[in-house]
Amino acid sequence: MIIGNNYGHGGDIYRNKISLDFSANVNPYGTPEAVKEAIRKAADNVAVYPDPYCGELRKKLSAHTGASEDEIICGNGAAEIIFQFVEALRPGKTLLPVPSFSEYESALKVYGKEVELYLLKRENGFALTDDILERITEDTDLIMLCNPNNPTGQPIDGGLLFRILSRCRETGTWLFLDECFISLTEEGSCKYLYPQLREGDRVFLLNAFTKLYGMAGVRLGYGISKNKEMLERMCSIVQPWNVSALAQAAGCAALGCEEWADETRRRIFDEKKYLLAELEALGIEHIGGVANFIMLCKVPGLYEKMLEKGILIRSCANYHGLEDGDCRIAVKKHEENVELIEALKEVLGA
Repeated sequence: MIIGNNYGHGGDIYRNKISLDFSANVNPYGTPEAVKEAIRKAADNVAVYPDPYCGELRKKLSAHTGASEDEIICGNGAAEIIFQFVEALRPGKTLLPVPSFSEYESALKVYGKEVELYLLKRENGFALTDDILERITEDTDLIMLCNPNNPTGQPIDGGLLFRILSRCRETGTWLFLDECFISLTEEGSCKYLYPQLREGDRVFLLNAFTKLYGMAGVRLGYGISKNKEMLERMCSIVQPWNVSALAQAAGCAALGCEEWADETRRRIFDEKKYLLAELEALGIEHIGGVANFIMLCKVPGLYEKMLEKGILIRSCANYHGLEDGDCRIAVKKHEENVELIEALKEVLGA
């Protein structure tokens, strides 16, 4: 028996004998050297408590995002902030479009009361449509969205996103928007919501350093809201020193790596074009989306067959609305992508 929470994500390389991990959607070019160096330097002072207010990090995030420092909250990864937000709100009824990131529902099972699942349609490529607007009512305390969505990579149309914001203002509904993958999309494919917000809006925006900067093992996320009452509530329930000194130093350094981020993003999407062309040639049904991953559809047994070859992909069978044969693959470096395609050819007999 493994003591711990019910882990249902990619990146579990510790219990699988693998040579390649395509299950975790982290920048394949790793962590910027400046971030590693900042962590090494910060390690010299680990005997000192970290800044409980993340002052320097929030200052740099303010300059990076355009939000004021008092609109920003930092946490031990995006997952902690999801649970922190839901605990602070304790919503009565939450509207949850699915399939989507599973930690929303995990947090709601602990701190929410009622979850209304809104099943996205396969025939629409699991894209969110205007139908969602009529499901947001005065009885809806919270709606949780992911832009672009995980595991499909589908963006929320900019016009629809702004209509959802308007509808939430009408009904008094909280909008929780996860933008963790938005920095790993092609430029212009997703709309940031912050410029549309007004003071006091019941909106919370989630982001993290995990994906773009290759910092999954550091655990550093942040949220933005113009609703100060919610931020104060969230701060009152989190443990002290929840963001380590190493994580704070890493985050500050990462925000200075814009050229590195731009270059790796360009290379990632060059590789994505290669993968999409190869999948098309193999006749594998897929949803390309706009993020740094691709969802493969209706290939039964693919997860197990690839694992036998030492390649870990993300089975999506545990997502609402998906099934055995739906899998997700990350975009990695070219030589790794070539190895993935060759393995797919072998297991499919192509």
